[in-house]
Amino acid sequence: MMELSSSIANPDVNSNRSRKKRRKIGESDQNQPQPTGVDVLRWRTQDEQQIYSSKLLEALRQVRRRNEAPSPAVAGRTVRETADKVLAVAAKGKTRWSRAILTGRLSLRLRQINKKHKRAKVVAAGDIRPKKPATKKRLPPLQRKARVLGRLVPGCRKLSFPNLLEEATDYIAALEMQVRAMSVLTGLLNGAGVGLPANPDRLGSEQS
Repeated sequence: MMELSSSIANPDVNSNRSRKKRRKIGESDQNQPQPTGVDVLRWRTQDEQQIYSSKLLEALRQVRRRNEAPSPAVAGRTVRETADKVLAVAAKGKTRWSRAILTGRLSLRLRQINKKHKRAKVVAAGDIRPKKPATKKRLPPLQRKARVLGRLVPGCRKLSFPNLLEEATDYIAALEMQVRAMSVLTGLLNGAGVGLPANPDRLGSEQS
């Protein structure tokens, strides 16, 4: 009863105590690590590599059925595009670079259409004076490097620097896994001779 009466008589003491509790709760929340939307460690697991290898092998089989005898240049480009597309599908669209790869073909087609329209407008307009090149301001070294990095990671040219680093870290880890999987697949193809291995389960045994 005495404590209850004193707390009622001194409301300022209660408010100070509640403020201290709020501060402690806020400080503990800030000290905890903030979750990120990118899981880099999953690209380093054996299961993820085996799943990617099996899907890549199946995709290459489908591509080979459509193109029986492609030229070496076309075959190399097709394998690279197929490997990147399967990698983007493995990322499940959770990253910006994977969504950019999946929508890359559509964007390329739209750019080609826009170029044709621009050329048609230039021909219709007749004589057009060339524009003077605008003077470019020299960026600081860090911004120049960030711009180059944004060009290397698909779909990340206009990202902020922290988001760019997050996307680049995940993209590099995914590419490392892709290289490991394709190295194993290349060894299987060389060992089997001409053609793709008929059993995708061999990928798991080779990787282990």
